[in-house]
Amino acid sequence: MQRITITIDDDLMAELDRMIERDGYPNRSEAIRDLARLGLRHAAIKAGEARDCVGVLSYVYDHEARDLARRLTVSHHHHHDLSVASLHVHLDAERCLEISVLKGRSDEVQHFADTITSQRAVAYGELKIIPQTVQPEHHHEE
Repeated sequence: MQRITITIDDDLMAELDRMIERDGYPNRSEAIRDLARLGLRHAAIKAGEARDCVGVLSYVYDHEARDLARRLTVSHHHHHDLSVASLHVHLDAERCLEISVLKGRSDEVQHFADTITSQRAVAYGELKIIPQTVQPEHHHEE
């Protein structure tokens, strides 16, 4: 393990300390290691270096919107090789939440998520990608 020294301004340190307290990290080092891992995963995905991944796509849509439910279903069927599982939740009379677990190449997973979340009447959409090459080293207890 390497030891480094960094300088952080007071406002950023206060924000980091609030996160450490809120999330129950045992110390600053573990929190900064987790933030570094997150940043490295994000950079690898952005650079196209993360090939295989697992993705969690969540989106809220108006199920009454003209032909939307059918288009979403067709998209999932056309990408059956990426889709591992889905959960469908009725939020209220008009809105539904779908959560899809996806697995495949990160560029294909991202493209599929973009086709879903860009549909008219999809009110919210978010994709979280976890590169499969990254082994978790997370030691913080919740």
